[in-house]
Amino acid sequence: MKLQAALIALFSASAEGFMSPIVSPSTTSLHSTAVEARPKKQTQYANRFEKIKAGYKGPQIKIEQAVEDEVGFSYASFADAVAATDYAFNRNDIVKGTVVQYDKGGCIVDIGAKASAYLPLQEATLFQEQGQSIEGIIDIDEERQFEIISEEDENGQLLVSIRRIQYREAWDKVIAKQDSDEVFEAECVSVNRGGAIFLVEGLRAFLPGSHLTGRLPDDDLVGQTLPLKFLEVNQEDNKLVVSNRRAVVEEQMAELSRGDVIDGIVKALKPYGAFVEVGGMSGLLHISQISMDRITDLEQVLQPGQKIKCMIIDHDKVNGRIALSTKTLEPEPGDMIKDPARVYEMADETARVYLEKQEAERKKREASAKDIVLGLGDALDDLSVGIEGGESNDAASDNLDSLLN
Repeated sequence: MKLQAALIALFSASAEGFMSPIVSPSTTSLHSTAVEARPKKQTQYANRFEKIKAGYKGPQIKIEQAVEDEVGFSYASFADAVAATDYAFNRNDIVKGTVVQYDKGGCIVDIGAKASAYLPLQEATLFQEQGQSIEGIIDIDEERQFEIISEEDENGQLLVSIRRIQYREAWDKVIAKQDSDEVFEAECVSVNRGGAIFLVEGLRAFLPGSHLTGRLPDDDLVGQTLPLKFLEVNQEDNKLVVSNRRAVVEEQMAELSRGDVIDGIVKALKPYGAFVEVGGMSGLLHISQISMDRITDLEQVLQPGQKIKCMIIDHDKVNGRIALSTKTLEPEPGDMIKDPARVYEMADETARVYLEKQEAERKKREASAKDIVLGLGDALDDLSVGIEGGESNDAASDNLDSLLN
């Protein structure tokens, strides 16, 4: 009987060893709450690259010492070289880069940073034609200078620009042109009510309509190349003003001289005379220089659009002004009123005779002036001799007065 009771007790103890202990609901709840209340520590990374780097658990390759000795390089020396390399890229730095691919309207540029840089379309060139794509501006594998224009984003990427480098270079060239005051050529890209826009070294320059020679600023001007000179250069205000008239006038003024007979077209009539276009320049034909006879009605002699021949009697090369005359071309006084066709037909011959006459009169005046100077010198010599010989001061004074009178 005692043996049977002992066996039953042993069996019961063994069964309890295989059963999981019963935990009260209250104890489980307290344990769960304690676990959930414990905060999770999160590591902050500077960018996505650093986060990936921290989580990398790639294979570790064991390189034998003999191999490292043979190649003269090891993983440890490579790590030291990487640590010693400066990867600092700052805003406004100029770096060399290579275009590797087009992306999202711009392109990806390898500048040697942790991540490739991005060149937006609007920063790809100084002047961009309407509808132009990045493929038409820069080529894949093209190597050139880029300017960093941003800080790193969350992916470690930088924004770069070509336009800002070109902008500074363009202003340097423009200022050099202004200093030399040279004539240059530029293409018209658009027109407006006040004038036209020309592209000068990639910068937009304004040409006022009043400084466009021989035509109006219309749509036909777009795409044409004209000679220009600067009127105003202001880098601080990003302002360029150019003149076509100044460039044309200075070129033609160098070839013109007083006495030249030239063709012109009457552009406008005023009470004091007529404005005549001469080779793109505007010259004044004063009413007193039209004819030897008196003119009572200018419109009876000249009309706008009429072609005439005239002589240059004066010019101001600095300001581009020309004074003209047809009176000097008249074979007979009043011919410009009576028979202007005869005046134009005989203009060259009449001008030759007029200039010869003017030259003869000039030489005559010079000779007369020379005689006066020589006579004055002889009289003064006689006067000094008389004074030395004892003549009275009154006599000397009378001789001088008679010479001057």
